[in-house]
Amino acid sequence: MMKTISLSTVFLTVCSIAPFSAELPAVKLTQVAEGFAAPTVLASVTDGSNRLYLGDQLGLVYCLDSEGAKNVALDLRARMSGHNQGMDERGLLGLALHPSFINNGKVYVAYSAPLRNSAPAGWNHTLKLSEFQATWADRSTINAGSERVLMEIDQPNWNHNSGRLAFGPDGYLYFSLGDGSAGNDEGIGHVPGGNGQSLGTFLGKVLRLDVDGGDPYGIPPDNPFADGVAGRPEIYAYGLRNPWGFSFDKGGNHDLILVDVGQDRWEEINLIVNGGNYGWKVKEGYYGFRKVERRRRGASQNDEKPDERFPFPERDVYGKPFVDPVAVYRTSRRFDQDDAYGVSITGGYVYRGSAVPELQGNYVFADWSKSMAFGYGVLLVANPAHDWAIQAYDFEGSENGRIRSFIWSLGEDEKGELYVMTNDANRVAGDSGRLYRIDPVN
Repeated sequence: MMKTISLSTVFLTVCSIAPFSAELPAVKLTQVAEGFAAPTVLASVTDGSNRLYLGDQLGLVYCLDSEGAKNVALDLRARMSGHNQGMDERGLLGLALHPSFINNGKVYVAYSAPLRNSAPAGWNHTLKLSEFQATWADRSTINAGSERVLMEIDQPNWNHNSGRLAFGPDGYLYFSLGDGSAGNDEGIGHVPGGNGQSLGTFLGKVLRLDVDGGDPYGIPPDNPFADGVAGRPEIYAYGLRNPWGFSFDKGGNHDLILVDVGQDRWEEINLIVNGGNYGWKVKEGYYGFRKVERRRRGASQNDEKPDERFPFPERDVYGKPFVDPVAVYRTSRRFDQDDAYGVSITGGYVYRGSAVPELQGNYVFADWSKSMAFGYGVLLVANPAHDWAIQAYDFEGSENGRIRSFIWSLGEDEKGELYVMTNDANRVAGDSGRLYRIDPVN
């Protein structure tokens, strides 16, 4: 049953002051479905039915019909590594349908499995990328016994896994991975200089795979290290910290847009290009990264200031220039600035639907929350026509785009309409998760 978000669910507060302000079309969030733990990924069945597959980080994949009625399509909970009582970035992290899904029924899932026997001692878990087969009758369920494991990537910690999946317009599968965590891209499971800058590890990368060729997959011939000499052949781009969402623009140049969660200063929006190095941990945002020993709490007047800039080399150790983000904003994880929207950027989509024509061409995304402790998310818009300037999207019933929930993810259906996924708890548990569609205000 669909309903419009009410004032009782919205947290009224003054949000940050945007550097650019454009009049945006009036929209509202219409609830489509509820009862999830941590809704994380959405995939559209492109057969005209407007059905959606929704991946819950808890380990369930649901199939939703056009009215939001849901059934469990796949249950992977028994195959997973488990979750912390509090915040956790492990779980069902990626979901993508093959471009020929209607004909071949192939579904791709990335999820956190128990640490395999061959993994380094003391590491945390193993991230699996697997192919499954949907049932032939109506594609509303997925055969759990059909799993074919394509990749197993050992993870040193419970966070900075990423694990997002999407097929590009070239038909290849793109797979994002975080740096393995532990802070500063160092510690157990991190190589000297950081995983983000190392071409010998998958961590901190975007991979590109040909799932229709090879065994268990092929390497696209124009991958930057396809010959495997200078780097792992699966690598497409590198220098990333913790990508929490990426998407391909359905229109325009079909850009690959990826957001990267910062550590202490900057949240990033990046246009990903073949072979690009996005800087982590040499850079954070537009500026050099400096390891910070002291946290904000109890910091002295001599501690760093929010507008400090740190130098960095013009080129990486391979002689390539770094690729700057197209937009950044300050993280409120460290600084309570007016332009600090929150603690963790949540990736979105360039709007290409028809319900809100005035929104066409804008990148709609979010920040998970202003605080790590309680739900305080914000819906955001970046305008590519104005140097990707960012502003809060003040949807109906909100004040400056704020909602009293954590915004876990955004999604897109076959018509190009956009969805927002939330829950009320900083954990992968419970049933407070909801799916909303962005609709025009009539």
